[in-house]
Amino acid sequence: MDRSKSRAAAISIASNLALVLLKTSVGLAMGSISVVSEAIHSSIDLLAAVIAFFSLRAAEKPADQGHPWGHGKLENVSGTVEATLIFVAAILIVYKAGERLLGQSGLERLDFGIGAMLVSVVANVLVSRFLYRTARRTDSLALEADAKHLSTDIWTSAGVFAGLVAVKISGSPSLDPIIAVLVAVAIMRAAYQMTRKSVEGLLDIKLPDEEEEQVRAIIATHYGDLLGFHNLRTRKAGSERHLDLHLVLPRTESVQEAHDLCDHLEGEIMTRLPHSSVTIHIEPCDSSCPDCSRDCTLHAS
Repeated sequence: MDRSKSRAAAISIASNLALVLLKTSVGLAMGSISVVSEAIHSSIDLLAAVIAFFSLRAAEKPADQGHPWGHGKLENVSGTVEATLIFVAAILIVYKAGERLLGQSGLERLDFGIGAMLVSVVANVLVSRFLYRTARRTDSLALEADAKHLSTDIWTSAGVFAGLVAVKISGSPSLDPIIAVLVAVAIMRAAYQMTRKSVEGLLDIKLPDEEEEQVRAIIATHYGDLLGFHNLRTRKAGSERHLDLHLVLPRTESVQEAHDLCDHLEGEIMTRLPHSSVTIHIEPCDSSCPDCSRDCTLHAS
């Protein structure tokens, strides 16, 4: 497993564990549903970080006889599970907030809650930025999902912080469950975005247009050696990209020449798009070009 991925996931676990303990103890001491909802949120973040850690270890296993395409989709499964857990947490928060609105009990030790939320915002800003940087560098969906969790936590913690300050100023405890509901809405939005991205990978959605365009541009630079290409297909599993295409070559091209050209193209594509697996099918030019002139019309698509 990539050490940078492992280190990032471990840091996320440690940070979330500390915040869960802090928010839970402070929320219970205060009797605050909004702080407890943030503790639930961080608990889900902690569970997500643990899932991400183990899914990354499994996804990085090399292809084997039972999994010839590798284990990359485990990252997509991880993201889907994490999103489901977030939805469950949001529903629980709304339920508890409704109970509190009907009960209307007061809050104690507001300063503790305000301080805990401030610590949460600072910690999550630092850790989420680190996770985003690592996710972009390693192209990890699991770490990106984990970073999204913490980014959502930044805004929800900031909202609870502002709400507790408002409760302290106004003396109205009803603001506490209302803020909790707003936290739940923000959590649901993040979960929806995460679910959509994870499921796209499970359904073999093609690579982004800009990445496919890079492949076309690489092939276009070799039109002196090839006549065209077609049937470009792409998909992504976790951080792994899979591409295949048909390459049209002159009939006079030797097997060795065709092999060398394919190796060169595969190397260029994998350099431009890391973690790629490229399969190229060779075809001779069709009967419309009996002399196999290199001035044939290109069949690129």
